[in-house]
Amino acid sequence: MTETHVGSCHCGAIRFKADVDLSEGTSKCNCSICAKTRYWKVVVTADAFRLRRGADALTDYRVGSDTVHHRFCSRCGVKPFGRGSVDELGGDFYAVNVACLDDVTDEELAEAPVTYEDGRHDDWESTPAETRHL
Repeated sequence: MTETHVGSCHCGAIRFKADVDLSEGTSKCNCSICAKTRYWKVVVTADAFRLRRGADALTDYRVGSDTVHHRFCSRCGVKPFGRGSVDELGGDFYAVNVACLDDVTDEELAEAPVTYEDGRHDDWESTPAETRHL
């Protein structure tokens, strides 16, 4: 069931709301940036995401194909979300860091399905050979 969740970076400079259905699935990727940051995301459409505060604190970082804008808090360094546009995902989207959802319980996180993506080899539809470290 889709619920509106509130989220933030560590220091609270960035705050957002996102309409999320964790039961629909989350994902973890082994690409260079996701693997290094252990990024766990849930993808939502652009209209399901609202930045409430902190646009001035966001830093943009792009890697690889420049498809995704990785957005970091310039004060605490946490990546609360990324944004991009991919036709296969329905156009504009936000990739919300599940760990930055402030009102989600540990039990809800434990029950959320996780799909693993082989971004290291640009084979996003396949599961990497090893996922335990993700």
